[in-house]
Amino acid sequence: MLAAVYHTNSDLRVEEFPRPEPGEGEVLIRIRASGICGSDLMEWYRVPKAPLVLGHEVAGEIAETGPGVSGFHAGDRVVATHHVPCNECRYCLSDRHTNCPMIRESGFNPGGFSEYVCVAPPNVERGVFHLPESVSFEEGSFTEPLGCVTRAVRAAGLRQGESVTILGSGTAGLLCLQYILHLGAGPVFATDSNEFKLRKAMEFGATCAFSSSDDIASLVRENNSGYLSDVVIVCTGAQAAIKSAFELVSPSGKILFFAPSDPEFALDFPFNEYWWSGVRIVSSYAAAPRDLQEALSLIGKGAVDVEKMITHRFSLEDIQKGFTLAENPEESLKIMISP
Repeated sequence: MLAAVYHTNSDLRVEEFPRPEPGEGEVLIRIRASGICGSDLMEWYRVPKAPLVLGHEVAGEIAETGPGVSGFHAGDRVVATHHVPCNECRYCLSDRHTNCPMIRESGFNPGGFSEYVCVAPPNVERGVFHLPESVSFEEGSFTEPLGCVTRAVRAAGLRQGESVTILGSGTAGLLCLQYILHLGAGPVFATDSNEFKLRKAMEFGATCAFSSSDDIASLVRENNSGYLSDVVIVCTGAQAAIKSAFELVSPSGKILFFAPSDPEFALDFPFNEYWWSGVRIVSSYAAAPRDLQEALSLIGKGAVDVEKMITHRFSLEDIQKGFTLAENPEESLKIMISP
């Protein structure tokens, strides 16, 4: 089988691999759609682990099941996640599944940028879900990123009718936008430095879309009855955006950090000012099984339109073109790889 071996963002090599054989409790999935995630492009994180096969936003068909597998059969359409919690540690038992040490381990062999992926037993038990017939493979591959969104928004404690500013209108930001509109948030303001993404934010229902070079605080007040935002969601690792979140949140508001930044970045802010104002700061990483189930349900009901977020498609052999585009996304959102 073929798989794309990552060395750097500009050096992916499609190579021949032996097709994995599923062992006890494992399933082999024929990958039909695999999305490029922004985290795939973080060279500071990926390059030290290279060479490796990336890809974790996947959907496909069960090609083969190992001994002891129940509930899945060859030909079943499924989505799968590479990260699952143990469901036994103190974090899992207190609904903090994404702090479980096990969730940082990948259950894919190799990664999803390949023709086949063998899925480990814990992932088969807790991270593989049947794909409804009404949901395409490409749509199903959004289950993992949308699951991360549902968990993050829940962590922020968003309430119906709250005003929200989203910093960064890439795939993560626009998934957040659609989901919080579904929950009844509003008004919702989107920001980005990219005009294409600002237009997309308006298409997906943003109340207003502002350039990151604008005086965003003034524009939010102007369009929010004189108030700053109840919730600020930071969907970019850009340091300027991270710092600006504190200028955009209202007293007793919430800041949700939903993207990593450079590993050397340290945040400096006036502590007492935000202590007095009661601002709550939260962060969110990854998704638990229930978040993935909710995400798949939202996609199936059409509550979040993920198909319109796909702007480009490439074969596995052309994955380098996809990574090059994703690293310089002038007019792109989700880039889909079809092995």
